[in-house]
Amino acid sequence: MIGYIDSVETMGLVDGPGIRFVVFFKGCKLRCLFCHNPETWTKDNALEITSEELLKKILKYKNYYVDGGVTFSGGEPLLQDEFLIDILKKCKMVNLHTAIDTSGVGIGNYEEILKYTDLVILDIKAIDNEGFNYMTGQNIDEFYKFLDICQRLNKKLWLRQVIVPGINDTEKYILKLKEFISKIKNVEKIELLPYHLYGVDKYQKLGIEYKLKGVSAMDETHLKELYNLLIQKD
Repeated sequence: MIGYIDSVETMGLVDGPGIRFVVFFKGCKLRCLFCHNPETWTKDNALEITSEELLKKILKYKNYYVDGGVTFSGGEPLLQDEFLIDILKKCKMVNLHTAIDTSGVGIGNYEEILKYTDLVILDIKAIDNEGFNYMTGQNIDEFYKFLDICQRLNKKLWLRQVIVPGINDTEKYILKLKEFISKIKNVEKIELLPYHLYGVDKYQKLGIEYKLKGVSAMDETHLKELYNLLIQKD
């Protein structure tokens, strides 16, 4: 089984619990305004790799992953469903903890994928269709479909949302997000991630218009205030 990946990280510390081997898949349907990895949108210049070859790379570092494991990120790993299922199965056969970092917008086979997934790191782009379409250029329906299956299968969830100045950095939005999250079960962790400018230069190199030009990086103090509001007990 052949997969198309952008890169790997052997000592990831933010993509799931513990130290992790992180695989960044190529390909994504979404065009998030704040995306800092536009080079992963298509399969251009992808590293083609078999699941066997990828597992060998992972196993070189297995001793470091006692409290960690493997995370499949992107791009969007759900778009390479058959390859993802194959490598997830192989990881579980050698007792590795598995996580997927996803927008929830794939092409199906979600139940089979989740059968071999210990943790879902779900990236919330917006909580209604209007906001989702503005942020990503896509409809929100597939996100809700994936989330519903996660809920039915009782999958452990980490929830993340990027906060962008002038778009979703208001108390009003955070309170709506809080209400949305309150209805989701098995949430182990919630993160608000600050919008940053690290990927802006990539757009120019790729000849892609950067639609948030002029937007400043998210203020960390304000972000902390919003996070405190989000986790505050009613």
